[in-house]
Amino acid sequence: MVNRADIGVIGGSGFYSLLDDATEVEVTTPYGPPSDVITVGRIGSRSVAFVPRHGRDHRFPPHRIPYRANLWALRSLGVRQVLAPSAVGSLRPEIGPGALVVPDQVVDRTSGRVQTYYDAGGVVHVAFADPYCPSGRAATISTARSADWDLVEDGTLVVIEGPRFSTRAESRWFTANGWSIVGMTGYPESVLARELALCYTSLSLVTDHDAGVEAGEGVTHEEVLAFFATNVARMRSLVADVVTALPEERTCLCATALDGLKLPFDLPD
Repeated sequence: MVNRADIGVIGGSGFYSLLDDATEVEVTTPYGPPSDVITVGRIGSRSVAFVPRHGRDHRFPPHRIPYRANLWALRSLGVRQVLAPSAVGSLRPEIGPGALVVPDQVVDRTSGRVQTYYDAGGVVHVAFADPYCPSGRAATISTARSADWDLVEDGTLVVIEGPRFSTRAESRWFTANGWSIVGMTGYPESVLARELALCYTSLSLVTDHDAGVEAGEGVTHEEVLAFFATNVARMRSLVADVVTALPEERTCLCATALDGLKLPFDLPD
């Protein structure tokens, strides 16, 4: 098949210039269309597919993103490893704006989002104790350390429904639970990737302190977008370097997550 890719990137509009020799590919899925056409190109010797998480015109709010279609479309193009850069708020005073967090755990505080492919045709329980790919995390941490990022090598990402930000009380509760960062898009992306036996790695750029961490009026949408925009070139460079650092052969547990399970349908090749 033409326009196959090994690695997928799910990110914002600032990542369109990530790829060389890029072409646009329309992919149909059993779950409707993905957020937008998918761009397939190269970074060095690696073939990469990029999908804009919110659509090119940012038309999908976090709770309306077609998560199932996005991940299914990437797998149908051959993708087996996914990098997911996103903006997050910090729940800890020592983790400030500009820090890169590579979480190792996730907490779901969303509601109403479809979070599985296996909702008909039989029960399928997929292990999710460690939600992120260890190989992807290792490649990201090593690359970010070499690039002198303000790096936090682990932590828990709590994902809220959005599109509103947290109240001050919610933010303090998240902090009291020991969680590190808060975002709106990291779930169900991560679990859907696992249900397709994809490696999934979150690259979380801190844009602000959440409402309960410090005094003030609380963060605004415009402030988050502005901060991310000033850092998007650096994030784009980091993602490109991580792509080249990812292992070509998968030896992690993500690749065998579905072994021994009876699936109600065939996965795309």
